[in-house]
Amino acid sequence: MRILVTGGAGFIGSHLCERLLKYGHDVICLDNFFTGSKDNIIHLMDSHRFELIRHDIIEPILLEVDQIYNLACPASPVHYQYNPVKTTKTSVMGTINMLGLAKRVRARILQASTSEVYGDPKVHPQKEDYWGNVNCIGPRSCYDEGKRVAETLMMDYFRQNKVDIRIVRIFNTYGPRMALNDGRVVSNFMVQALKGDDITVYGNGKQTRSFCYVSDLVEGMIKMMNQDDFIGPVNMGNPQEYTILDFAEKIKKLAKSKSKIIFKPLPQDDPLQRCPDISLAKEKLGWKPVVDVDKGLKLTMDDFKKRVR
Repeated sequence: MRILVTGGAGFIGSHLCERLLKYGHDVICLDNFFTGSKDNIIHLMDSHRFELIRHDIIEPILLEVDQIYNLACPASPVHYQYNPVKTTKTSVMGTINMLGLAKRVRARILQASTSEVYGDPKVHPQKEDYWGNVNCIGPRSCYDEGKRVAETLMMDYFRQNKVDIRIVRIFNTYGPRMALNDGRVVSNFMVQALKGDDITVYGNGKQTRSFCYVSDLVEGMIKMMNQDDFIGPVNMGNPQEYTILDFAEKIKKLAKSKSKIIFKPLPQDDPLQRCPDISLAKEKLGWKPVVDVDKGLKLTMDDFKKRVR
């Protein structure tokens, strides 16, 4: 198949492009390089089945493809709050453009949504039928609400125009090629531990997250795209829950670091608990994560050691 991956030079997108090429598909990687990097895909450039287009999905584009994975959007608070209007435009206008393309060429389209649609959840763990608790005027809402509108658009194009859609809600994902400066837990802790800097924990460190290794997520996304009787939304993440402080200790130990762990105030609207209920993914897709956290962190740390100076 000819498959378009928007945001294909990003952390998750590059792993997805790599896996799709392994499966024998022609892959068009589309990226504006706001947070993506050529370093993530340079090893794919020699493949005659890989094509790179520098383009911003806020602008329409005409392509002939069979499937579209819509991943384009800054995904870490540091990046999506840098230009919040642009972030909202990417989720809203970008999704409209990709849905328009899918409608025109009759392609199946998968939207990479996010656990952020649940906001700071009052229900734990989060199931797909939970409507969330999002602050629609806070500093994070450009991303949270942008992704919620993207899901709305997907469902309306499905109901109104019979576009063949899929929606996955991605929970915290980590692995090689994460941006060193993305400001999220794993990359922050790894860079700080490897440099011997203080490891910064926001709040008291008791807030929880679940962490899914990138190869597991990519496998789940491809499974979701290629099954025929379920459009989602479906949670994709690792249901094992860790406190942020536990995770800081794990990474410090793995890096054999002498860094001190210090505490800073919790940013506004930062969720206190975030953990997926993945029973729907298990039932509909036969999917669950298989890479345990210790193995995943070691593989990620090996990659960070090569890049942190």
